[in-house]
Amino acid sequence: MSTVRESVEVGVPLRTAYDQWTQFTEFPRFMEGVDQVIQVDDRHNHWATSIAGVHREFDTEIVDQLPDERIAWRTTSGDVRQQGLVTFEPVDERHTRVNLAMVFEPSGMAEKAADMTGTLDRRVKGDLRRFKDFIERRGEAEGAWRGRISPG
Repeated sequence: MSTVRESVEVGVPLRTAYDQWTQFTEFPRFMEGVDQVIQVDDRHNHWATSIAGVHREFDTEIVDQLPDERIAWRTTSGDVRQQGLVTFEPVDERHTRVNLAMVFEPSGMAEKAADMTGTLDRRVKGDLRRFKDFIERRGEAEGAWRGRISPG
């Protein structure tokens, strides 16, 4: 298993950053290699990705979601094995720190090579940078889901 940890400070209030992150179907607009995210229900998403020429589809389950604080997920099916946590911290009234931590198991030669060379770390850093650009340009979230999903 490998771990990636990255953070970015975005120039929007905490609620705006959190609300935009809950719009999973919009992830392809700022996440490189994410072709599509289909939100099945409040807890489940289906992902289609194309990374390093490898197309994968997998399902995720949100295992913990507390508005304005965190969203934790894990994969439940498909070729991808990962779990992650994104947290949101107020810096001040107009800035938020977004922290992302993912644990994943690279499968296949391309993913193992990308992990060893730091390509996956750079991809996550780039995704957070693109999220920053995306939300700062908009200045407001495209939607929001403020529900609570409790662990267990």
